Amino acid sequence: MVKLVGENKGTMWYPHHGYSWETMIFGGLMMVLFWGGLVVLAVWLFRASVGSNANRNSDNAEAASHHRPTRDALDILKERYARGEISKTEFEQIRDDLRA
Repeated sequence: MVKLVGENKGTMWYPHHGYSWETMIFGGLMMVLFWGGLVVLAVWLFRASVGSNANRNSDNAEAASHHRPTRDALDILKERYARGEISKTEFEQIRDDLRA
C-alpha cells in the first residue's frame, strides 16, 4: 500500500469500496423483489382469510336456512284472510284446494 504525504493513518478510502454499477443495479432489483414479494404475500393472506370467512358465513346461512321453519301456503292463506284480503268462501275454497 502506497502512502501519500499528509495522509491519515489507517485504511485507504476507495471511491466505490469495491461496488460496481452492476452490484448497485442487482441490489436495487433484489430490494424491489423482496418488498414486492412481501406485499403480494400480505395481500394473498388477507384475501385467503376474508374468503374463508365469507365461505364459512355462507355455509352457516345455508345450514340455518335448512333448520329455519318456513311458512307454508296455508299459513300465508290464513294471514291473507286475517288481513281481510280474501273472503271466507275464498279462504275455504283455497284451503280445500291446498289440502287436496
